[in-house]
Amino acid sequence: MSGVIFLGEMDPPEALPPTRLALREPNGLLAVGGALTPEWLLHAYRRGVFPWYSEGQPILWWTPDPRAVLFPVEFHRSRSLEKSIRNRGFEVRRDTAFEGVLAGCAAPRQSEHGTWITPAMHRSYAELHDRGMAHSFEVWQRDELVGGLYGVAIGRVFFGESMFSRVRDASKVALACLVTECLARGIALIDCQMATDHLASLGSRCIPRATFEKLLDKLCPESADLWRG
Repeated sequence: MSGVIFLGEMDPPEALPPTRLALREPNGLLAVGGALTPEWLLHAYRRGVFPWYSEGQPILWWTPDPRAVLFPVEFHRSRSLEKSIRNRGFEVRRDTAFEGVLAGCAAPRQSEHGTWITPAMHRSYAELHDRGMAHSFEVWQRDELVGGLYGVAIGRVFFGESMFSRVRDASKVALACLVTECLARGIALIDCQMATDHLASLGSRCIPRATFEKLLDKLCPESADLWRG
């Protein structure tokens, strides 16, 4: 981690260094330490920085270049996804089971060992949810939570954090409903953080970090809240 800046737990959020100092390898690692208070998280998101670390590690702050994003107008609804939405008995709700979605996203997955949603992360995003800044989209089937996603909403940007699926297409259905909500509320950008083939198949693409930060300057005013009601 040569060149990474170390932060103290009592440092203010403004102690996060300029994103131009982020490492190229690993891509986007900016700082170590700090805190996970709502003030830290909201300050970081407005600058395009997010926490991502595993249990037993210090807090790691990231700002990869390029950045994976999804413009809601570019979301790709495949025929198979439309068929799942129509025929598989899914019901999507918003903000009725935020803690359940956090738990679903934190559960071990076949391709991964452990989880990056540590108990501290869980508490921090739950507090953001209580403040009306973090939201979940939950997919239910016969009154069972089978998938969903959550993220942080600031201004006209939804910063996606994680999604999970216990049955086929459940997380895709959650994302489709998020996109519909974004289009209805004037949300112009969904941050996907890291590029994956799965997200690319749904319409996400990568843009330079500098372009992403310019979009945040335009779309993340301090006071706008488009998610009430």
